[in-house]
Amino acid sequence: MALGAVPLLKRCLWLGLAHHFIVASACHESYGELIEDFCLSKFKFDMETLRKTLWCDWDKTLDCYRELTNCTILIAEKLDCYWPNQLVDQFFITIHRHYFKTCPVSGRALGDPPNIILCPFIAVPIFITLLIMALVVWQSKYSEGII
Repeated sequence: MALGAVPLLKRCLWLGLAHHFIVASACHESYGELIEDFCLSKFKFDMETLRKTLWCDWDKTLDCYRELTNCTILIAEKLDCYWPNQLVDQFFITIHRHYFKTCPVSGRALGDPPNIILCPFIAVPIFITLLIMALVVWQSKYSEGII
């Protein structure tokens, strides 16, 4: 590659990066207003129809959340904005802080499995350990006289 082509290549690279930065940040005001007006209002209505106790039930809120996500994607496509972007991230963080702040991380409360499942996982290793210890003691009793 010729030495004169290196600065030209760098300029083209910077121009491409600048273009993507401008496109990614150019629609913030209108995009933010539209997702607030269209997407958030529908999501709020859907969530208010659910009881507050069901907000952490992922099976109940999944459709509302999916519609919200799709709405933000569609508006981004119409405005020729990138998705996801920093505004969308902040939008969803705000929603999570309001609607899902008391929910466990996994979407449901963690607990022990039922005893019918848990007991074999505890009893079988204990039984095997005792059996192996008994075999070792029994074998060592009979092998002492041979040596």
